[in-house]
Amino acid sequence: MTEAEWGPGRRTAAPPETPDAPPPDSALGTHPAAGPRHALDDPAPLDPAEDAPPGAEDDADAWDEPEPAAGVSPWRRLRRAVSREDLSTLERLRDGKAELRDRLAGWVVTISITVLAFVIRLVNLGYPNKLVFDETYYPKDGWTLWKFGYEKDWPSTANDSITSGNVNVFKDSAEFVVHPPVGKWLIGFGEQLFGMNSFGWRFMPLVFGTLLVFITIRMARRLSRSTMVGAIAGILITFDGLSFAMSRIGLLDIFQAFFLVAAVSCVVADRDWYRHKLADALEGTGMPDFGGRFGPMIWLRPWRTAAGVLFGLALGTKWNSIFVLAAMGVLSVLWDVGARRLAGSDWRSWFALLADGGPAFVRLVIVSALVYVATWSGWLFTSGGYDRDWGAKNPDNPWTVHLGTMWASFLKYHQEIYNFHTGDYINTLKPHPYAAPPIGWLVMARPIGIDAVNDIKPGVDGCPATGTDTCIRVISGMGTPILWWMALIALVVGIIWWLGGRDWRFGVPIVAALSTYLPWFAPGGRSLFFFYAICIIPFTVTILAMVFGLIIGPADSPNRRRGSIIVGVAVALVVANFAYIYPVLTDEMMLYKDWLARMWLRSWI
Repeated sequence: MTEAEWGPGRRTAAPPETPDAPPPDSALGTHPAAGPRHALDDPAPLDPAEDAPPGAEDDADAWDEPEPAAGVSPWRRLRRAVSREDLSTLERLRDGKAELRDRLAGWVVTISITVLAFVIRLVNLGYPNKLVFDETYYPKDGWTLWKFGYEKDWPSTANDSITSGNVNVFKDSAEFVVHPPVGKWLIGFGEQLFGMNSFGWRFMPLVFGTLLVFITIRMARRLSRSTMVGAIAGILITFDGLSFAMSRIGLLDIFQAFFLVAAVSCVVADRDWYRHKLADALEGTGMPDFGGRFGPMIWLRPWRTAAGVLFGLALGTKWNSIFVLAAMGVLSVLWDVGARRLAGSDWRSWFALLADGGPAFVRLVIVSALVYVATWSGWLFTSGGYDRDWGAKNPDNPWTVHLGTMWASFLKYHQEIYNFHTGDYINTLKPHPYAAPPIGWLVMARPIGIDAVNDIKPGVDGCPATGTDTCIRVISGMGTPILWWMALIALVVGIIWWLGGRDWRFGVPIVAALSTYLPWFAPGGRSLFFFYAICIIPFTVTILAMVFGLIIGPADSPNRRRGSIIVGVAVALVVANFAYIYPVLTDEMMLYKDWLARMWLRSWI
């Protein structure tokens, strides 16, 4: 094997001397060029050095110098552990492509776990047959959206009327709503299929909660280049209590979570697409690299455009999706720079900030903005929505003069929504009893109470008649504790592996998770709730599955059996923990003492 040669700002790696050259040590496995193996058994590493996290510098000495016996920093040792200097430029550009060749097995695993998730979420979906928690808003909004194209007000007695079957009791006036319409359109679609009842307004959350499992598997599989790791991620999120509960209630957040994970998955797929196109271009020239040239423009980026559409739908569900869009947009353009540098563009690789970054802005930001506006079509092309006539009533306003009455009204409405979310009204409301500061979300310090019937007397409603202990029915929006606590540990390990080992794969779910999480720490006095973390758990579960891949190790590892046992026990504990808390996720009748036994922390009560 010839040494990798470093030039100014780039490295050109010579092809391996033999196709089955021995791989270096790597806890996540080896690249296909090092020999045949199956992706189900062996997560494969990619080249982390060319995809360093933002701000990281390539360290030539960490690759070229022989490793001294002592005195090597932990960071350098970690980078050596995941290095791929034995691969050619073409092999590194096509990183992991061969690992995903088990397409049939990948789809069988994905569909099997997805069906399992659907079945366990479907059981008794319509119970309780009433509007619980914030279902008092969105199912009613969805019903009038499908009837009129905009949301209407409802009387204070509407919930009881709907439960009794008298559903069309809405008022003639338009409602001021503070969230975009996508999630409500989807909830309303279920109501159109099955009626304005508890099963109808929970059906589409069930569908998208199941699709969240599906897309998490596909994202984790593509990132890790391992169907096994994807399967582990799918099993973990299937048996997460919060994902389960949010799939069975008519709220918006499950839709947002799906669209965000799907968008991030498309960004990752675009990375592979782009690098493979650069590899194709190099093969066409017969050159080992671009020799300092920028290389061809890659105009066709279907996955990046798809990501823009999905980010637009996420924004059309909840505005805070914009933080994930911004973070992943920046990361994806930096990947383009790294890919050009790997392909031999030298300092010209930075031209990708303009040449690839400009079209990326169009595909991600402009496309998502257009999709977002399109989601308001019901309000835009009808006349009765809230603030819809503001432009007509204010013809001299500069917005109306320059944009016309419809778009002026649209901007005014959005200004009012923004003021609601950031103004004094929401920040001075009395704290909610289930308010949960985000500092405690990752350890699940304060779950949300979704429904509760307390102090059920013995012999009433199925409560055991023997004894004096009363019963309780609750739906708690809580995660599976063992899963969440392991995922927090995995997040720390993943950050170390990303920054220390420069393994880009860990960077994706870390950046996505933190961009959904950290913005909640912005100053303000409003009450925040644990169920917002539904957008975090798919990414932290993915990190956990990838850390489990590290524990299992490559196929030739002498510790693989031990690692597999450790991971198997950990996954089994998650499933058992989910089964234990299942009654508090589903409104089952429980003795009060049995419910209390499941409240492991005092803050959960």
